[in-house]
Amino acid sequence: MPPRHSEGPLQQLPNLGPKSIQMLASAGIHSLDQLQRLGSVAAYVRVKKVAPAASLNLLWALEGALTGLRWQDVARDHRTSLLMALDVARA
Repeated sequence: MPPRHSEGPLQQLPNLGPKSIQMLASAGIHSLDQLQRLGSVAAYVRVKKVAPAASLNLLWALEGALTGLRWQDVARDHRTSLLMALDVARA
C-alpha cells in the first residue's frame, strides 16, 4: 500500500468508492487532511446537509477510512459510540 499523504486524494483511502468521494466533494471535503481535521462524524454531518440520502454506511466507511478498519468492522464494533457522537454533533 502506498504511504498516505495528508494532502493526498481521498481515492487512496480504504472503504471510499466513487459515490462516497462525490458526496464528500459536494460537502467541500477534498483531501485526507480535511477529513482528518473534521473527523468522521463531522464529515458525515456535512455530507448529510448536502446529500440527505446519505446512509449510515457512509459514516462507517469514513471512520474506517480514517482508522484503517473495514467499514463492516466499524459498523459492528463502533456503531454505538459513533451514533452517540452523531447525536451530540447534531444537537
